[in-house]
Formats: sequence, C-alpha cells, structure tokens
Amino acid sequence: MRRKTLIKLLGIAFLAPFAFSSSAYAQNYPTRAIKLVVPYSAGGLPDTVARILSRPLGDVLGQSVYVDNRPGAGGAVAASAILQVPADGYTLLVTDGPMLSITPLLTKKISYDAGRDFVPVSLVGKAPLFLAVNAKVKAKTLEELIALAKAKPGELNYGSAGTGSIHHLTAEAMNASLGLTMTHVPFKGSANSVPAMIGGQVDMVFASPPSLMGFVKSGQARLLATNSSARSLLVPQMPSLAEKIPGFDFAFTVAVLGKKGTPEAVVSRINAEIDKIVKMPDVIEQLRTAGVDPVGGSVDQLVQALRAEKTQVTDAAKRAQLKAE
Repeated sequence: MRRKTLIKLLGIAFLAPFAFSSSAYAQNYPTRAIKLVVPYSAGGLPDTVARILSRPLGDVLGQSVYVDNRPGAGGAVAASAILQVPADGYTLLVTDGPMLSITPLLTKKISYDAGRDFVPVSLVGKAPLFLAVNAKVKAKTLEELIALAKAKPGELNYGSAGTGSIHHLTAEAMNASLGLTMTHVPFKGSANSVPAMIGGQVDMVFASPPSLMGFVKSGQARLLATNSSARSLLVPQMPSLAEKIPGFDFAFTVAVLGKKGTPEAVVSRINAEIDKIVKMPDVIEQLRTAGVDPVGGSVDQLVQALRAEKTQVTDAAKRAQLKAE
C-alpha cells in the first residue's frame, strides 16, 4: 500500500518510499547481491559498521552483501553512486549524522540533498565521543574541569578533528551551556588531535572511544564525560554531559539510507532485519568495540534521531559563528 505522508527532516521533506507498488517485488527481494556504499575510506566508522552488518545481513537475506567505499567531496561521491542507480534496494548508503547534518550546513555548494534524494531505512546506532584530558591536567572529574576552566577563562584549550567537525561543535555546545571559555585548536582529523592531547599540545579533546582507551589504560589520559544522553556501558562510572546539561546529546547517528523511491516493503524488510541484527550478542560486541552504541528501531526513530541531531549541530554552529564555505 502506498503511503502519502511526508516525513520532515533536516528542514526538507523526506519522502516516504511510494514510487511503485511493491508487495510482489518485496516478496522476491533480494534476487542478487546488495551493495553498501560508504562515503569514507576503509577503516572509518561507517566502513567498520557496514562490514559488521554485511555478513549477518547477507545471511538473513540469502544474498551476498558487500561494501563499496566512495570517499570524497563531503559525501557527494557516495551520494552520486546511490543516485545513479535504480531505487530498488540493491544499493544502500551506510553513513553518519555529520554527512547528513554538518556537511550540508557548512558547505555552500553540495550536490546532494538528504531530504530530496534519500529515504531513511535503519538507525544502526549512536556513536558517542568521550571527553578526555591529558593526565597532567589538574582535573580528575568533570566538576573539577569546570571549576578549573572558570578559574582560568581562556587558558585551557581543546583540540578537535577540524573546524566544524562534530568534535568541535560538541565542545562549543558544552562551553556555551556551562559558561566556559576555552581556546579551540583544530587539527586534520582525530588521528592528529588525540596524539596532540597526549603530547600536551592541547589540554583535552572529544574523540571516539577506540581512539582513547589505550591511552587511558596506559595512564596518559583521563576520561571525564561522554557527549551522549546516557552513560557509556564501556565506562559506566563516567558521567554523561546530559547529567550536567539537560537534553545534551551530541552522539552522532550511524544509519542506513536508500535512494528516494525505494519500495516501502523493501525498506520495511531491511529495517526489520537490521533491527534484529543489531540486537545479536556478537554484533553488539563488535559495534561497541568500534565505538557505536547499537539502537535499531523503526524508520520513524531514525527520522527523530536525525531531526534532533540537525537541531543540535545547527545551534552549535551558530554559537561558534560558523558559516558555509
């Protein structure tokens, strides 16, 4: 049955997949291999997630599922790979919230439109960032860091994965909410910002759990908080920033999207299978090791997550006085 409702997301209408009657088509789907397009190079978080999903998804669908990395141009290369093929469910996009919210916000000329071009399929999970300080910083808790920053406004600095990155916007939102003044030091990716924090070039960073845990275990860094709405199961004794700032949640989504017009029954099938997969014990362990908290759920849950993320990053970008370039 065709659905005619519009799901509004990212300030644009996200069309429900009603391009053609799909019940008969979905009964036979899939009859050939399925491609998972990733807008980043191999080894990145969406790539890791796509590879975690590919085997169990292939098992339940009875077809090969493989990953195709298409990095470049802020996700435009991957988007083009999706938009140039039929909307039949055989080519899907595995991506993250920053591609859907930050890149369009801070890029003047962009070739894809999330609302116009894609349909939401599955919310795989949320990827939190941990706030870590160099072990020499005189703050063993979040409260102590706040007190230190207020006592020395502008003296503490933080590294990020680049101006306008989710790491940068998280820190800006935290500082604005708590009335803190810190100096931003942008780097080219977390691969550079985390070592800079360990080396003492910057006092702290927001970064992914996998990039930090080894340094925490060696005593070179200290974890103070997570940017998600709830505590991390990896470090349950560590508070979330939401405990100090109600409603704070900058953990970003990791999601599966399809081309607009993908049959609704196919979207429902994939959504249902991924929802089951992310609840499998071995998949849960793999996702958490990669830095993702599994979520699953309905298409509407993905829409709500992306909408909330869009609001958060837009507000943070305005506070940081960032403009599209």
